[in-house]
Amino acid sequence: MRNAIEFSLYGPYALFTDPLTKLGGEKLTYQVPTYQALKGIAESIYWKPTIIIYIDKVRVMKPIRMESKGVRPLEYGGGNTLANYTYLRDVHYQVRAHFEFNPHRPDLEHDRNEHKHHNIMKRSLQAGGRRDIFLGTRECQAYVEPCEFGEGEGFYDKYGEIHLGSMVHGINYPDETGRNQLEVRLWQAVMKDGVISFIRPEECPSVRTIGEMEPKRFDANNIESADELFARLEEGRFS
Repeated sequence: MRNAIEFSLYGPYALFTDPLTKLGGEKLTYQVPTYQALKGIAESIYWKPTIIIYIDKVRVMKPIRMESKGVRPLEYGGGNTLANYTYLRDVHYQVRAHFEFNPHRPDLEHDRNEHKHHNIMKRSLQAGGRRDIFLGTRECQAYVEPCEFGEGEGFYDKYGEIHLGSMVHGINYPDETGRNQLEVRLWQAVMKDGVISFIRPEECPSVRTIGEMEPKRFDANNIESADELFARLEEGRFS
């Protein structure tokens, strides 16, 4: 796609938390990254409320390995506890994503410049992202760099299908759905030869409402347009 980016994503640890394991204060990672986690990483590379980033595919490059650690989580009421968090160890992924203009943001039509958004996104990727990159949780710092999706040898290249069961796909926010409510999406994930092809958010078979929420208001007064960002970039005032 013309507005697509492909990037390599890697780090020493990752924690894509399975929400079922959080009830007792412990955390256990999914075996693979969720759609929402990868979307958050892509948005850390570059994001504006004018666009919605969609994750098309992720390729698992290294074997899935886990490691448990004893941690002392913060307790707001005081006290001292010990919990076990199970992380993914030494991860490397290739990701393909693209963006589309947000149809639920007619107030930002003035900022719909596909060419300039795409060029800023590519330059932001070259610089390693505009914000910190982390794999699921803040303590799992990571790195991104441009790549060609499918290049190189992956551990699961000829492995066949692996059914990963029911997983959280992502979260529906009001400004991306047009509904004044926060929702969570579930789907049945399958990895084929190391590649997970994500369905679009609106195709998820199971959606659960979490609560009421209203979208944040944006307009020309509180965001910088793609034209202004691109002009600063061309003048060397933006990296």
